[in-house]
Formats: sequence, C-alpha cells, structure tokens
Amino acid sequence: MPRRPTVLLRELIQTSADFEAAFGEELSVNATDLDAMEHLLQEGPLGPSELARRLGITTAAMTTAVDRLVDLGHVTREPHPSDRRAVRVVPTDSSRAKAMSILMPMVRGLDAELDHFDEDEQRIITEYLERILTAYRAHTPEPSRARRVR
Repeated sequence: MPRRPTVLLRELIQTSADFEAAFGEELSVNATDLDAMEHLLQEGPLGPSELARRLGITTAAMTTAVDRLVDLGHVTREPHPSDRRAVRVVPTDSSRAKAMSILMPMVRGLDAELDHFDEDEQRIITEYLERILTAYRAHTPEPSRARRVR
C-alpha cells in the first residue's frame, strides 16, 4: 500500500529543513543570517529595522546579524536613495550568485518533476498544496507567522 500523502508531506518538510541547514552551511551563516539573506534575495534591499520586523528579532540582534553578513561578504550597507538618514542592506552580487548556484538546481529538479503530470494533475497538486498551506497557517500561532513575513 502506498504511503499516505501526509506522511510524505512530513518527510518533505523535514527534508526541506535539512536542505535549508545545508544551504546555510554552504554560505557559512547561521539560521538567523540565512533567514535575513532569503528575505534580501527575494525582496531586494531592505532596511535593518524592516529585516528585524520580518524576522521577529530586535533591531540590536539584526545589527549583529548584518555585521556578520557584511564581514562574510554577503551584504553591504548602502545609503537609502531617498532618505539620507537611512541605510539599506543589499545582497552582494557574489553572494546572490553563490546562493542561486545552490538553489536553482534544486528548483529546476522540482519543476522537472512537475512536467511528468498533465495540466489537470498539476491543478490538483496545486489545490492540495494550497489547502495544506491554509491548514498549516490555521494551526500556526500568530507571533510565529508574523515572524516570517514574505
């Protein structure tokens, strides 16, 4: 008898966490720094306060994280283009390239697996995943959800 989708989903979640840990190791960053990098790579430059809000950490902790990322060459601090008092945290081109060299083969592999399914099957898969996300969000306490604004 095939395994239930919920069992496979739990295995997928654990494997995803393992991938994320390995990704952080490849970039020589801890979980907080990786979380910050993911926001910057997805959203582009952000202010340290906004990054702290998105990660659910203090601005002091974010300053320490940004310092580490600057020291590792992953980000730079740049003046905000329209507010001279503010700075933005900007991912470096080399860090973006390294992150993409790790992420994109995995993403392409996932997309290739979808090609094995026709349009109707992909619609069903998408609907299932949307429902799973809704269920997870319904059982995730508010502070944790607010912590990872995407």
